[in-house]
Amino acid sequence: MAYRPENPLMIQSDMSVLLEVNHPDYAVVRDALSAFAELEKSPDHIHTYRITPLSLWNAASAGMELERIMAVIERYSKFDTAPNVLREIEDVYRKFELLQLEREGDELLLSSSDPSLLQELLRYSSLQSLLLGRAGTGAVRVAPQQRGAMKRELMKLGYPVRDLAGYTAGTPLALDFRQTTLGGRAFVLRDYQRQAADSFYAEGSAYGGSGVLALPCGAGKTVIGMAAAISVQAEVLVLTSSVTAARQWIGEFLDKTTLAPEQIGEYSGDAKVIRPVTVATYQIVSHRKDREDEFAHLALFGERDWGLIIYDEVHLLPAPVFRITADIQARRRLGLTATLVREDGLEADVFALIGPKKYDVPWKELERAGWIATALCTEVRVRLSGAERMTYAEADARAQARIASEASAKLTVALELVRAHPGEGVLVIGQYLDQLERVAAALQAPIITGKTPTRERDALYASFREGQVRVLVVSKVANFAIDLPDASVAIQLSGQFGSRQEEAQRLGRILRPKADGVQARFYSLVTRDTKDQQFALNRQRFLTEQGYQYTIVDADEIVPGVSETEPLLPQSQGAGERAHGQNAPSRSDRKTAPSAATAGKVLDMEAFRSGRTGRSDLR
Repeated sequence: MAYRPENPLMIQSDMSVLLEVNHPDYAVVRDALSAFAELEKSPDHIHTYRITPLSLWNAASAGMELERIMAVIERYSKFDTAPNVLREIEDVYRKFELLQLEREGDELLLSSSDPSLLQELLRYSSLQSLLLGRAGTGAVRVAPQQRGAMKRELMKLGYPVRDLAGYTAGTPLALDFRQTTLGGRAFVLRDYQRQAADSFYAEGSAYGGSGVLALPCGAGKTVIGMAAAISVQAEVLVLTSSVTAARQWIGEFLDKTTLAPEQIGEYSGDAKVIRPVTVATYQIVSHRKDREDEFAHLALFGERDWGLIIYDEVHLLPAPVFRITADIQARRRLGLTATLVREDGLEADVFALIGPKKYDVPWKELERAGWIATALCTEVRVRLSGAERMTYAEADARAQARIASEASAKLTVALELVRAHPGEGVLVIGQYLDQLERVAAALQAPIITGKTPTRERDALYASFREGQVRVLVVSKVANFAIDLPDASVAIQLSGQFGSRQEEAQRLGRILRPKADGVQARFYSLVTRDTKDQQFALNRQRFLTEQGYQYTIVDADEIVPGVSETEPLLPQSQGAGERAHGQNAPSRSDRKTAPSAATAGKVLDMEAFRSGRTGRSDLR
């Protein structure tokens, strides 16, 4: 067996792939590998990927040829890859080409170049109500109303379907982009935004019209969705994550397209207005009074002859929307997301019912081009106090996760980090309301949770954008689709266990490029030697795949002695004044003399903010 020690990859017989992090070609290989494999583990020196059927089929759908996949493996492997592994990759990849769904007149036909496969499928009991028998030697008939259910069931059996049956045109709607926005700014699509929209629409052919576009937060996915709508030129239904996000969509349509206000409606818990372009929330369409009732608002999908349905934050798609989507496969469907990761494991349902991945772009590529902010990620490790450690040791597993997440030292460190970024827009983010209320009180900062009325949320977000509020404490309601362009610092206190997509979304809150070029900083406060640290490792996997590294620092380097003392609350209103924008220093005032309380820190906070700490611990 040939041995090439200079190469960084090892392909194993279980389809796992090991990549050396410290190799000179690491970044190049990582970007190539992540196009057809999924990151599983990301410890310090060796990252583990896995080649799966879904990762190969998404690569095939995005236009990555099998020869390119094989070339990456051959070029960068330390050892010759076992022939059975190469054969498995080829066999799984080619399954994407086995089955096609096409329309002939009023009939839907599932065709294959392998007649024996069709015969085998007809024998599955789960498909017998979906397939209507032979239509010649190379095709079987499909019940039109079962188009989605059939694709979903075949995915479960390991056979993706290339759906080329086409789409209904929908009610025509003329719209275009403005050359100058209502806000008075010149507007033009960025190259990657145009490429993403074009990859979805595919010039109106059956090869386009359904699929997912994966781009980082801050890259303008809303604009890409509008570009798709302009390509379709038909009525549009947009589904998004919250009322605030819905109103941002409406604002963007009005600001950047030729649509008039009377052509756009909001369908939410606050309003039920259906118009040629309607923006609805997942919460309202999946709402019912009790478990025995019907999902009455799902009727929205049939209220108009929609030419396009846009699923914003498609990784959040709830089960009732999956079910109705299975019934509307004749309509164009566009999914938008920063990450295809779903913690419930339903990525295959997104593939089958919304469509395969059509386009993605590495986050770091957009960062290098200046389209999203440069971000530094820091994991700050705190310790449980003696009393907390004893409580943790005696608790069950679920209670341990919360005890670790709410370690009292996190409050002290969070306050110091806020002080270290005067004049910048800071988001303090967490999972547990008690913890968030404590830090909000200590900072004298406003707090937004699920209980905060929409009008109050929108007012606080507006105050933050305008610089009247410099610090916001937010729960998971701010994870998605919130436009806060001036946020440059995020401090994560706690999260939803090991959620990779939540970590990516939270970093995304600070990735919009800043007018003054300030660097974004993402701090994740993690309790050492607990479940919190285990969850953090998993949470960071997606961002690691995108090229982000976490500098690891000990809390004592920020607040000396924090591990041995009880949490310190602020002794003056200074932090609170900054939180509300009162006497808030400008960005040019940052290099001020340290206060008596912070003088003599082990870690130079100015160097810390600029990334010049000299620390070499990276993940």
